[in-house]
Amino acid sequence: MKFFVDTADTEEIRELADTGLLDGVTTNPSLVAKTGRDFFEVLKEICGLIDGPVSAEVAATEYKAMLEEGKKLAGLAENIAVKVPLTMAGLKTCAELSRAGTQVNVTLCFSAAQAILAAKAGATFVSPFVGRLDDIGQTGMDLIGDIVQIYDNYPAITTEVLVASIRNPTHIVDAALMGADVCTIPPAVLKQLVSHPLTDKGLAAFLADWEKTGQNILG
Repeated sequence: MKFFVDTADTEEIRELADTGLLDGVTTNPSLVAKTGRDFFEVLKEICGLIDGPVSAEVAATEYKAMLEEGKKLAGLAENIAVKVPLTMAGLKTCAELSRAGTQVNVTLCFSAAQAILAAKAGATFVSPFVGRLDDIGQTGMDLIGDIVQIYDNYPAITTEVLVASIRNPTHIVDAALMGADVCTIPPAVLKQLVSHPLTDKGLAAFLADWEKTGQNILG
């Protein structure tokens, strides 16, 4: 499974990229707005920090404007994945950009039917939002299982299932068990993955025992 980080904070991205655990980045207008910086400046910096896909979202809702915005975003860097909403205009834009060789992330997916359409349109990624489904009393991870199963039925489908709106480490583990291709994870949740009280307890015991020997590995 690939790990993308869901943020436009370049310092967070730089820190996580240095771990070697990061495969890509997803952004959206809301995340970029939080930085208080120029939209294009932020995207260019992010694309220089990581080799993997960097999702940059269009702001238009009509096809022609969406397509023009998508082309402009794709021209920023080779690793840009243009992010479009799962609407008819978004799917049409996806098909056009995909035919031109641009990576496309179709976002705001909330049903298996929508995911089928994204694949038909040639999306590189489809982004089902599990946390938002949980918020309205549905089980978001059920959708991931359905999409993975449907895509697996058709070897010609190359669209990757990118699990979004992740709220906790359990979402990530469940997505991995279901065979999802990618999780895009808020930085705080990504850092939670490493934490376990038994790890902390075990490390403290090892260090205490080592200190008793009075030795130093570096001499």
